Amino acid sequence: MSPEESASMTPAYAVPDAPATAGHLYLQTNEVRNAVIHYARRTDGTLDELERTLTGGAGSGVFKPISGQASAPNAFEGAASVIISPDRGLLFATNGGDNSVSSFGIGSDGRLQLLDVRRTGNLVDGPSGTAKSLAYAPGCRTLYVLHSFGPDHLRAMTVEDDGSLTPRPERHTVDTAEKQGRIPTTVVLSPDGRFLVVGTTFDQLPTANPDGSPILWVDGPDGVPKLIASNAPDPDGLAVFAVHQDGTLDGPSFEDAGCGSPFYPAFLHDRPDHLVIGAAVGDGVVLARIDAAGHITTGPLVRIDTSAGAPSELCWLAVSPDDTFVFATNFGYSTISTFKIEGNVVSVVQDPASRKVPGDGTFRALNGTVSSGPSDNWLSPEGTHLYQIYGNASKLVGYAVRPDGSLDEMTSAPIPYNSPQGLAGF
Repeated sequence: MSPEESASMTPAYAVPDAPATAGHLYLQTNEVRNAVIHYARRTDGTLDELERTLTGGAGSGVFKPISGQASAPNAFEGAASVIISPDRGLLFATNGGDNSVSSFGIGSDGRLQLLDVRRTGNLVDGPSGTAKSLAYAPGCRTLYVLHSFGPDHLRAMTVEDDGSLTPRPERHTVDTAEKQGRIPTTVVLSPDGRFLVVGTTFDQLPTANPDGSPILWVDGPDGVPKLIASNAPDPDGLAVFAVHQDGTLDGPSFEDAGCGSPFYPAFLHDRPDHLVIGAAVGDGVVLARIDAAGHITTGPLVRIDTSAGAPSELCWLAVSPDDTFVFATNFGYSTISTFKIEGNVVSVVQDPASRKVPGDGTFRALNGTVSSGPSDNWLSPEGTHLYQIYGNASKLVGYAVRPDGSLDEMTSAPIPYNSPQGLAGF
């Protein structure tokens, strides 16, 4: 499909008497005919949908490749499937269904123009591909694409001056000699551009319960059950790749994340050698530091209350502009928890910080609780509003951030059922 054929699916419209536009927010529908929804973000935190622009690629729809479930939220089991270049000129989105990436130009009014669509180089084996997480290195114009299934977990593309994409031949894995078939989740570039850090969730593809939820225990070589949650017990859950000036990568070092299933690494703004790690099975966050050689040291795991059942599947993080608060999404609980950072000390300050958002009652998390399947979140640059996808509830919810870290629900927008992924904005 050409960019011209993939023009906006809905016309622009004016919203009478709407508050001034503070910025823009983008979400991919991840439908089989994938599209990016563009919202105007108003000064009062409300959202107005302005357009839906086709990506020219295929999403995975409601199908979840990790578990094989015909319909479940969080199809990508990952984060950062929609990202924006630092100069706000380009937006990139994965197409998980056919393992492709779309690039868009961002106009001065925030509107999108499709520039290119290219396959990552990984073949689709089964009903869906698994291209999911993106990181962009503007200095060498390299876009990194992370896939759930390997062994070629990481692929790269060169971003040309006009926004077109040129797939590159190099490929990298997060597998080890002992662990073939690991499931990575999120790729992030360190603020200095020297390292790619990849979070993981499983050391091998899990089997499924009758309801499709993953089973986290398997029989080990000695017949003793072992946990397949990455970094538990083996301290190798983070893969760190050194980045060269031309965007090529060295082979990974495997680092201890200090927690089980280090799903989401997020760097701090004012201390760029520090990062917060969201522990999907550890039920909390870890404050860590990366040194000049790419090695990671960690502080203690700070956990939330798991009396409702473990794991909480604490997966997505948003760090406030002043590095004070970390907002963590609990996939299993359908809530958000807030942590506070004071120096090198992390504490739980609001648990939960938001009320539970119910889904349609059809989806159960790992701990057996009925969940609405919240996934990606995004915090406004002002730190005043947090936006959260609730796929099984078919809505995007906006919260006002209070000084104590609590969240007041103040707006919502309808989104497709179960499939949506990725939030990015400015």
